[in-house]
Amino acid sequence: YENLLLARDGAVAVLTLNRPEKLNALNARTIDELRRAMLELRHDEAVRAVVITGAGEKAFVAGADIAELASGTPVSGRELALRGQHVFDLVEHLGKPTIAAINGGALGGGCELAMACTFRLAADTARLGQPEIDLGIIPGYGGTQRLPRLVGRDRAMDLVLTGRHVAAAEALAIGLVTRVVPAARLMDEARALADALAAKPPVALKLAMDAINGGLALPLADGCALEASLFALAIASDDMKEGTRAFLEKRKPVFTGR
Repeated sequence: YENLLLARDGAVAVLTLNRPEKLNALNARTIDELRRAMLELRHDEAVRAVVITGAGEKAFVAGADIAELASGTPVSGRELALRGQHVFDLVEHLGKPTIAAINGGALGGGCELAMACTFRLAADTARLGQPEIDLGIIPGYGGTQRLPRLVGRDRAMDLVLTGRHVAAAEALAIGLVTRVVPAARLMDEARALADALAAKPPVALKLAMDAINGGLALPLADGCALEASLFALAIASDDMKEGTRAFLEKRKPVFTGR
């Protein structure tokens, strides 16, 4: 990778967007590398949780590469949006928990990337927003869809139509981020959460995420039916047998992801 750094430590992978001179903006190459990295991590059974962060202290991801956007056409714009949406769908449906460690500005595509993650840990100095309106465009990487699902319609309208940035404390209050931590402890906290998740049964983690994500798009009765089907799959797993056996034997379980 040219614009990403990918490091593995035990069952946790840390993926760093590495264009600090451009505030880690998402140009076409970075989006493609992110796609490749997600596919690599999806099929790496040794990795059970992923932390995504940005290089430097100023930005998680400042947004899309404006120079590329400026020369866009309707056809290229639609292709750009669909490509970004596809990659962020890979993040959301990786099958393993992803943690956005938001170390600075998460704006535009950066906010959309963070929203695709399972958890969002923000440094107390971070700022988030969807400022595309001030460029004469709208969010294109899923922002108009994931944002209202996280913060509600009215707050999403506020952020998208005004383009304003919100500080970490407000982002926490409206449900845009999961947790706010001191900037100096951000990666320690993200890694601690990743380690805790990596120790959980991988099969049940994936099924639980599938149940929550899938159920959001369904009526309650259909969502409960989905839950029952996924519960049945969990019951059939080796991890379930190990978890119940370890509980009865009063020992720590060793999950294999089977």
